[in-house]
Amino acid sequence: MRLDKFLKVSRIIKRRTVAKVVVDGGKAKLNGKVAKAGTEVKEGMELELEYYNKYFKFKILKVPLGNVSKEKTSELVELLDSGGIIVNLDSEEDIF
Repeated sequence: MRLDKFLKVSRIIKRRTVAKVVVDGGKAKLNGKVAKAGTEVKEGMELELEYYNKYFKFKILKVPLGNVSKEKTSELVELLDSGGIIVNLDSEEDIF
């Protein structure tokens, strides 16, 4: 399954078009490598995601063949880590 579709089916991101924009913006990594929207997702992979100034790290437990019910989405991923992204405005480094 494509990464953008997996994000939508697992309800990590509500809409596939939004998921595609986030992923193609370089905000998603699979197993530590920057991923594209069309990257195939497999069980056991680690997904890192920066979304709305937050950081999430998931382990992919199951990749469904199609859509799943809302009650079964918790079976797809395990949240390993989460937190806010800290920006130091006093730093000499460029932010953007």
